[in-house]
Amino acid sequence: MSDTRRKTTRRRGGTAVLLLTAMLLLLGLAVAQGASAASPSASSAGQIFRVGWLQEADTLNPYTGPLVEDFQIYHLNYDYLVGYDPKDFSPRPEIATSWEVTPDGKEWTFKIRQGVTWSDGEPLTSDDVAFSFNFLVENQVPLYSVYFDGITKAVATDPSTVKIYCSAPKANMLSTIVPIVPEHIWSTIPVKKATTTFQNSPPVVGSGPFQVVEWQRGKFMRLQANKAYWGGAPKIDQLIFQLYTNPDTLSSDLKAGNIDAAVWLPPAAAQQLRSDPNLTVIKGTSWRFNQLGFNCYDSPDSLGNPVLLDQKFRQALNWAIDREKITSVAFFNEGTPGQTLLPPYSMYTWQPPADQAYTYDPAKTKQLLAAAGYNDVNGDGFVETKEGKPLDLRLYATSQSMESQAAAKLIAGWFKDVGVKTTLEIMDSGALLAAQYNMKGDKLAPDYDMFVWYWTQDPDPALMLGVPTKASIGGWSDTYWWTPEYDALNAKQITEIDPAARTQTAQQMQQVIWEASPYIVFAYPFEVEAYRSDRWQGVVMSPQGVEGFDGSAFFNYPNVDTYRFVTARTAVASADSGANTTVLAVVGIVVAVVVVGVIVLLVRRRGSRSIEV
Repeated sequence: MSDTRRKTTRRRGGTAVLLLTAMLLLLGLAVAQGASAASPSASSAGQIFRVGWLQEADTLNPYTGPLVEDFQIYHLNYDYLVGYDPKDFSPRPEIATSWEVTPDGKEWTFKIRQGVTWSDGEPLTSDDVAFSFNFLVENQVPLYSVYFDGITKAVATDPSTVKIYCSAPKANMLSTIVPIVPEHIWSTIPVKKATTTFQNSPPVVGSGPFQVVEWQRGKFMRLQANKAYWGGAPKIDQLIFQLYTNPDTLSSDLKAGNIDAAVWLPPAAAQQLRSDPNLTVIKGTSWRFNQLGFNCYDSPDSLGNPVLLDQKFRQALNWAIDREKITSVAFFNEGTPGQTLLPPYSMYTWQPPADQAYTYDPAKTKQLLAAAGYNDVNGDGFVETKEGKPLDLRLYATSQSMESQAAAKLIAGWFKDVGVKTTLEIMDSGALLAAQYNMKGDKLAPDYDMFVWYWTQDPDPALMLGVPTKASIGGWSDTYWWTPEYDALNAKQITEIDPAARTQTAQQMQQVIWEASPYIVFAYPFEVEAYRSDRWQGVVMSPQGVEGFDGSAFFNYPNVDTYRFVTARTAVASADSGANTTVLAVVGIVVAVVVVGVIVLLVRRRGSRSIEV
């Protein structure tokens, strides 16, 4: 009997344990499901949106940083006077709520938004707006020359009004991406320091939708949402830009969910990511061209090779470059071959007729070089200078861009094929900037011959067309090329209020640059971005409606709307899932009660049966 009782007791005990375990699992499941649904809003850090990039910002000082990454951060932290509508880049109110201009186009009146505060609690006033423009005009800050060109002064006529006076009509007045900075901060910084060495360390005082609160160089930059933003608090609480030095790691972390989005994705990575159902890969309009640039600084202080001052030499090299192959090999067909400064989807673009466009014709390059006086005198396979001296050109490309490296290697090989000896060096982008803007004492002494890089431009053509001008030397100019003819055209287009007349002048300027060849434009790459669309929604494409393109969501720097409106899908679903969570919890409790009842009944039955035995 004892054996039978023992077996019965074991069996009963095992049933109770199993049932109790089931009850605990059901209760745990109900609790866990409820906790999971509430977790996005329950986190003390709130919603964090992590963006991976392969190139970090250069500085937080809005008067010294020339990179597109810099300008993206500036607009997240500071407002403009007038912003861009992400749909079509048309002007939209930002710090200015409205504006008007006199018939002669020389006097602009802006009404300033009221009730806006800086992140340190100080009110933003019309004085801050006037200060921001006057600082540029009075100190001739090179980085913004195209934006303040033609402006004589800004005056705060009352707390809600600013008048900006111009010496001539200003076509890009509503496209001046000038950060509005707090006068009570920047007026205390010596001008020389503010425009050179000042770091503007976090927390950065601004009025934008986000505030930079932490930057660990080489690792990440963290921005906190401005909950008091005049346009409405961003949906996320924190925005983190995380630096990657390896594109494969960037792609892997995106697929694994360690980051939420990736910008400036290398073309090779885009091909792989498009097959992931959890990701949306964006084919964006980049407003960018990639190019070979030459040192055209006509000065005794230049450290570039003087052969590059010869337009005929530069023109000849155009025919040595296979633009289609660069697009295919370096960009994995994530782009189109290029010729001129403005991309083909710009309303101001000019593209050469097909029968005149530069094509790959190395024989023609050799012919043009010989005609210009560059021949292989000593028979070593490379041309010498007109004076018969050896010629070896330095070609630089950045380590941050795999496509630039690939393009540079192709170009170096093609130049070798046509007898132009080239030494390729891969360097950090900071080192390339230092070479381009090298100083010898207090004089510019650019220390390079050629470089492969890219330009990202504004939708308005004033910036890009203004780069190859005399006024931009020491500022935006990276080739140091200029001519009086081109400068006169630039002065004309910047004052053309009529869009049709301005377009005609802009197209004429592009043709001049194309023929002079201080740049050899070879590709218009797509802006390839990706994000975890299984987790996030609210992404805003910009611009919209361009045939063949999605737009750009994360890094078209006039647009900050994605970062304002992106939100976690789980957070949106939590309200709807609340009822489901409650139902699950109730069901779990009901099941638990039933289970307990069964256990009691079984215990009683097994117990009485055992006694009977």
